[in-house]
Amino acid sequence: MGCAPSNWIVPNRLKTPDFIICGAMKSGTSTLHHILGQHPQVFIPDQEVHFFDIDNLFEHPDFNYFDGADWICQRLDDDPEKFWQWYASHFEGAGADQLVGEDSTTYISSEIAAKRIAMQRKQLKLIILLRHPTRRAYSQYWHLVRTGRATHNFEDTLRYDPFSVLHRSLYLDQLKNFLRHVPAEQVKVVIFEEFMADKPRVLREVCDHIGIDYARLPPEAAELHVNGAQVPRHPGFEVAKNRFFRAGGNVSYRSKLPMCPAAANVHLNFAWLVNAAHRRVNPLLKANPPAMKASTRRLLDDYFERELDGLNELLGRDVMSLWFAQGA
Repeated sequence: MGCAPSNWIVPNRLKTPDFIICGAMKSGTSTLHHILGQHPQVFIPDQEVHFFDIDNLFEHPDFNYFDGADWICQRLDDDPEKFWQWYASHFEGAGADQLVGEDSTTYISSEIAAKRIAMQRKQLKLIILLRHPTRRAYSQYWHLVRTGRATHNFEDTLRYDPFSVLHRSLYLDQLKNFLRHVPAEQVKVVIFEEFMADKPRVLREVCDHIGIDYARLPPEAAELHVNGAQVPRHPGFEVAKNRFFRAGGNVSYRSKLPMCPAAANVHLNFAWLVNAAHRRVNPLLKANPPAMKASTRRLLDDYFERELDGLNELLGRDVMSLWFAQGA
């Protein structure tokens, strides 16, 4: 049986966030995270937390471990206190007068996360970042390549596993879901392209939304840009490695989750060794990925322009022209 919904209400005695950055993956969430982290009134942990959808198998397949007979899964009702303490441990460094934040790029695309966030006794402020859906999907694909998850080239991924790269660009249904559970006044939607074009204006609006003084943000903070593009020296070799060593995607999480396999897990140790050896001969280079094929871009632009019809009306602003007019 699954958890009772009330089990997901974090006890008042534990420190929990005041705001959550829950933008679509590869839409500037890390950059906004690090900028706000420079503000003296803000504490935000270094890593994404993913508490409110940690048991979502579609969003987090690599959070679960199977040894051939048994599963180690992230089930809160197996040990609620352990889960809550694990969540609260991310915020232990916060000062008494600081706002506490977190960022998790899967919350926007995970229906259960919206429900659980809305259940909390504290009314959390949400910041949702959206990016040109085709560019976001392509950027996510290269993230999956680097982290051991993409097992085909981009075009074959669209043929065999389109969900893995397209799902998180379906903003219309995702926003509708959030707004069914969370009042609109708690939500600030940021468009990535506008953020990058005019950071001071957007940052002032974000600071006003979460209730901190924009004037106290260090001037140099706005110049931060993290998660710059990286590609393997030999992308085809990287994809082939991913296909033959699928356990590699699990390795980076095994010590960061409330329910983890033993450190001596033979399969994961072997996967770690393979990844380490592979990275020596196929290092990541600071470079932009190869350009998307023009026909693939047309395919995806047409798809998203159709699937996102109604987004302008939901947001009360013209975002579609920004993304799709004249091949934007």
